[in-house]
Amino acid sequence: MFFAYGEKEITYLKQKDKRLAEIIDKIGMIEREVDTDLFSAVIHHIIGQQISTKAQATIWKRMKDQYGIINADTILSAGVSNLQSLGITFKKAEYITDFAQKVKDGTFDIDGIWKKSDEEAIKELSSLQGIGVWTAEMILLFCMQRPNVLSFGDLAIQRGMRMVYHHRKIDRKLFEKYRRRLSPYCSVASLYFWAVAGGAIPGMKDFAPKKQKKP
Repeated sequence: MFFAYGEKEITYLKQKDKRLAEIIDKIGMIEREVDTDLFSAVIHHIIGQQISTKAQATIWKRMKDQYGIINADTILSAGVSNLQSLGITFKKAEYITDFAQKVKDGTFDIDGIWKKSDEEAIKELSSLQGIGVWTAEMILLFCMQRPNVLSFGDLAIQRGMRMVYHHRKIDRKLFEKYRRRLSPYCSVASLYFWAVAGGAIPGMKDFAPKKQKKP
């Protein structure tokens, strides 16, 4: 399943932002996979912190092969040691089991998260061990498919914005200016900023000041 968007969001963004309109026309529709199971999405994101996408995919496959369905019961039955044996750190194994326990005993209302506003959901998710604000934002986007997520803490987003708008730096004030302009479809804009930052349009320049070489 891919992040759902279409002509309504595209038309709105193109009307609001001429430079982004050019980017959208050049790149076309973007397909980004989503995982609509909130429990597995949280665990997947904890696993992926500070490791490569390839390593994350390898560990995630091992986990699914080992336990089948990823839910609170299978995680708690596995325990920290078995989780660690899949190739994750002891801390991450602890974070994952702590999350599973909180879901199991109702301390963390995983179903209730869906009914909360973006701000409330980010606050709840980032209260979990191993989940910071950026990770919570990514869960809102790539699991819950919230339409208005634009992460200031995402370096690739900032890079993409610099490239699209020809800025040397995206500070908080500039970021908020563009966030207001692109709302309520910031999530779709995020997809295009990531694509630009990843080289989707050859020859586009990053306007960030170059680091000076040490003498």
